[in-house]
Amino acid sequence: MTRFRNALAPLAIAFIALTTVPQHAWAAPPKPVPSVAPQQQQVTAASPCAPTVRGTTTNARLTSLFTAYGNDNSRLDDWTGADGTYSLRMPNGKELWIFSDTFLGQVNPDGSRPPVVEEGGTTVFLNNSFAVERNGRLSTIHDGTAAKPTAVMPPRDQNHWYWAGDATLAGGVVEVTYQEYERYGPGAWDWRWHRNVVATFAPGRLNRPISVYDLPSGHGVAWASGILKDGGYTYIYGVEDFGSPKYMHIARVKGQSLRGAWEYLKADGTWSPNEADSARIMSGVANEYSVSKVGSGYVLITHDTTEVLSANIVAYASCSPFGPFTGKQHVYTTPETNGNIFTYNAHAHPEIAGGGLVVSYNVNSFVNTDHYRDVSIYRPRFLDVTFQ
Repeated sequence: MTRFRNALAPLAIAFIALTTVPQHAWAAPPKPVPSVAPQQQQVTAASPCAPTVRGTTTNARLTSLFTAYGNDNSRLDDWTGADGTYSLRMPNGKELWIFSDTFLGQVNPDGSRPPVVEEGGTTVFLNNSFAVERNGRLSTIHDGTAAKPTAVMPPRDQNHWYWAGDATLAGGVVEVTYQEYERYGPGAWDWRWHRNVVATFAPGRLNRPISVYDLPSGHGVAWASGILKDGGYTYIYGVEDFGSPKYMHIARVKGQSLRGAWEYLKADGTWSPNEADSARIMSGVANEYSVSKVGSGYVLITHDTTEVLSANIVAYASCSPFGPFTGKQHVYTTPETNGNIFTYNAHAHPEIAGGGLVVSYNVNSFVNTDHYRDVSIYRPRFLDVTFQ
């Protein structure tokens, strides 16, 4: 049985982002986790390297690009809405957009979409997909055929699926992180995170992975909420989500590939090759967030999960890519949040030119039929955040 028949998608990934996850919903049981010293967790004092948020405006180019593309019926096996919304600049200059739960198909003249195939309609629902942008034009990447599209990262069986994390480029090869989830019972919420993997893709053949490798998964941290290359290292940011609050974890590898030897930030600020030493760096992050270099400092962008169903996007800053992240600043209050509609998982796209740091966020509804009634709900929005 698909998750959509159980009305879990596309709400499922959003509920992970917004709500307390029961402890049984994770593969590993809760364990004592080292945390950084109390003075490192303070978020009131500004970092001496911190840029301050000057203003936030809508990124009209990207918002309108995805709106127009989603409404275009020139093909019926392409994108009409999705969440996740990671991005990566490829060697040929194209922008790779990486999505999790995705709708493919047509849009009706009144702005609605047909139900999914599993409910007797014509809309295809996939748990992950790509879109490629070049010269202001988008194209959807999926596996399978135009008549029967399938996910670019295929599940092992009907009881497992993959949601995308952040991605990186290593030696001309695209490396995309995925979290595998699994169904373990007949109940609507009988599913859980299972493991982290990285899939490699050739830039010229993105519809299916070249190979899939296991990533560290033994201690309940979902990697990678965000990825940053800096100073000869690739930093991987994760989230520990046994419930509320959610905690940031940080790992790194030398060089560019995630298939290298990982080391984990400990509570004392040193690094360990043992995943069990990975410390809770701070609380309040979402399941998807980002750390970006801005000026001489580093800016963490996240939805504010210290508030239930928050409409607020916030920023923290640090003098290093591994914190401490302090000086909580308000970035934006999402205007879509109202009634059944909620927003989640804001993060930055520093490789994309804009009127500042480009930030995306996702929009969803607690009422699943809203996604049929109004295609505009389940699409990313884009912002330009300026600093001083």
